[in-house]
Amino acid sequence: GLPTVSYMAEKLNVSSRYLSDLLKQETGKTAIELIHMHLVKEAKNLLIEGKMNISEIAFSLGFENSNYFARLFKKEVGVSPNAFKDNSLN
Repeated sequence: GLPTVSYMAEKLNVSSRYLSDLLKQETGKTAIELIHMHLVKEAKNLLIEGKMNISEIAFSLGFENSNYFARLFKKEVGVSPNAFKDNSLN
């Protein structure tokens, strides 16, 4: 599944609240925003690589629903994953 704030906090041996507060203070973004940014960055790399389709990329990143992945990607990037892939391959 998708990485959660509590999962990341557990790996760092801190509380979710502490991690969220620290990241917000240091970056101005919430922990979940930073997780989403990282996932979108990875998705961009995989789309540019061109070896997997959108559904495969979504599932490899932990999304159970490729439609949710596509909505998040479009919200963050401004274009759909398909449009991004088409533009990067041309």
